[in-house]
Amino acid sequence: MKKLVILLCILMVISLMSGLVSAAETFKIGFISPLTGTFSANGMDMRDGVLLYLSEHNWKLGGRDVELIVEDTEGDPKTALTKARKLAELDKVDIIAGPLLASSGYAVAEYARNNKVPYLDNIVSADDLTQRLYSDYVIRTGWTSSQPMQPFAKWVYDNLGYRKVATIAYDFAFGHETMSGFHYVFEELGGDVVKKIWPPIGTADYAPYLAQIPPDVDAVLANFSGSDALRFMKQYQQFGFKKRFPLIGCGTLTDEHILPSMGDEAIGVISALHYSAAIDTPINNEFYQKYTQRYGRIPSYYSEGTYTSMRVLDVGLQAAGGIDDIMAFLNGIQGKEIKAPRGNFYIDHYNNPVQNIYIRKVERVNDQLQNTVIDMIPEVSQFYNYDPSEFLKKPVYSREFPPVD
Repeated sequence: MKKLVILLCILMVISLMSGLVSAAETFKIGFISPLTGTFSANGMDMRDGVLLYLSEHNWKLGGRDVELIVEDTEGDPKTALTKARKLAELDKVDIIAGPLLASSGYAVAEYARNNKVPYLDNIVSADDLTQRLYSDYVIRTGWTSSQPMQPFAKWVYDNLGYRKVATIAYDFAFGHETMSGFHYVFEELGGDVVKKIWPPIGTADYAPYLAQIPPDVDAVLANFSGSDALRFMKQYQQFGFKKRFPLIGCGTLTDEHILPSMGDEAIGVISALHYSAAIDTPINNEFYQKYTQRYGRIPSYYSEGTYTSMRVLDVGLQAAGGIDDIMAFLNGIQGKEIKAPRGNFYIDHYNNPVQNIYIRKVERVNDQLQNTVIDMIPEVSQFYNYDPSEFLKKPVYSREFPPVD
């Protein structure tokens, strides 16, 4: 009897220890995105990219079981920060991933830096997060706002021959940085950005803003996303501006999350981004097929961005085993080739991808709109062709910098 009791006690201890080991091996991801509100379509694509990668890999990353906790930011930076704190302090997640908006990203990144909480920035493109505000704890797998727009300025200058351009974009950091990255390089080449126009988020009537476009420009450069992009594009055509001024843009303007809801107003629009669902490679074709079969819609840059962020996390965990030792994790991803639907890339020493930028043109193919890739600029850094130390001496791209003469 005594031996039986001892045996049972041993078995209980082994069971408890096994449970503790199992719990320790579980890697917890806290994911935040806007699942309601103006940007809900973007946010759901973000969530679904994560779910696709995890389901493909049996909910394991780097050999560890994964627990995913999803929170809705409602597109509000205060809510995003509240949810990030909840995930880190109450749920004890190993890493926070998301959100969408630059304002939310800056808030979450500041919290991550101050509290040494790993933050996987898979979509927020605010330039300074991996530039002047660099932190070991902020790991970007997406892009910086100006990253596609700086080489796009040269491509437009060289290939389209435009010399005078007006810009119209969101009046917050994302709009400012995309337009100003283009502006800086375009004017350095000899072009002229003669007017910058800034409608707020949620603008219903763009007529007062379109009326500000100077009559002698060669083209209009625009950047919106979600339902704002849909309204802008329709009104740009309805008010007759498409016939007067060719429209070019940042890739979110015609991104696949909104492109199926557009019509002829989108045809011919040329844009730049690090992804297109029409990239014709085996890895992207496979991703496209799996995503459309699972969700009944084509993948957007938002879904590819979060899908690929899980691949980066997988690579880092395979190398380091965890993320408690942040330097071991960074050593496991920096400079390593990451294979992704967007094309292979690597993470630089500022924790931002060096990657291809695609020049896309909206075409109707098989009765469906797509961003046909018409050119590619390989291995583009967030610093473009500039020396990083010199680049960081100038102000961050903003509403005021560079100024309109």
